[in-house]
Amino acid sequence: MVLLVGHGAARQRSSISADRFTLFRSSGPAGVINRISDLTLGSAADASVTFATPGTYMVFFSTSNIPSELPAIRFNDYATAEGLSQVLAQRASNGSMSRPGRELYSRRGKAIVQVGPIGKTPQPQITKPVGLGLEIVPLSNPYAPGNTSQITVQVLYRGQPLAGALVKLNNLDADAQPVEVHRSDASGRATFQARHAGQWQFNVVWSQPLANNSTADFLTTFSSLTFGFAGTR
Repeated sequence: MVLLVGHGAARQRSSISADRFTLFRSSGPAGVINRISDLTLGSAADASVTFATPGTYMVFFSTSNIPSELPAIRFNDYATAEGLSQVLAQRASNGSMSRPGRELYSRRGKAIVQVGPIGKTPQPQITKPVGLGLEIVPLSNPYAPGNTSQITVQVLYRGQPLAGALVKLNNLDADAQPVEVHRSDASGRATFQARHAGQWQFNVVWSQPLANNSTADFLTTFSSLTFGFAGTR
C-alpha cells in the first residue's frame, strides 16, 4: 500500500512521518484490528497489510494537525475549488481576503479492499461509520453483487451528518478533474452514478474557523474513500 496526495499531474507520494498517524486500522468480518505496526514508511511501500480470510475490509487512518500557509490568491482559489464557501465568507466578513490563508490541517482516509471472490454474504462493516472526525460512509457496498446504478454516500463531521459539503468522485486513472461533484444534502448524503470497473476515490474537505489561535485561522480536514476493481488499472 502506497500513500499518495494530490490529483492529476500534482499527485505524489506522501512524505508523512509515522508519528503523525493517530490511528491506522482495518475493519473486517472478524472486527477491528490495529494496523499501526504494519506501517513501513520510507520503504518501497508505506504499509504492508495482509488479511487472513476472504471478505470485504475497510482500511482507515487519521493524522494529526500541521500548519499550512498559502498566499491569498492561492488560498482563495483552493477554498473555491474545494467548495469551502464558509471559509470565503469568513474571510470576506473580516476583511482578510487579501491576507495569506493560514490553517491547521489533517487527513482522514478509508479504502475498501476485497479479498478473494465477491460473495453474497452481507458485509455490514463497509456501510458503518468507523468514527473518523470527517468521514465518507458508503450506504451500500460497491462490490456487492447486483449493485444498483447509483451509489449514495453520507458525509459525517464529528459523528453528525454534514450538509453543504462538496463531495467529488475521481477516476484515479485520470484524476486531473473529478467525474462527478455534488453537495451533500441536509442529511449529509450525496448520490453518484455507480462504478463497476476501474479505480475510484470520493473526497471531501471541510473547514471551521479557529478563534484566538496565533498559528491558524481555520481547522481543516481532508477525507477520502477509495475502492477499485481487480483487473483494471
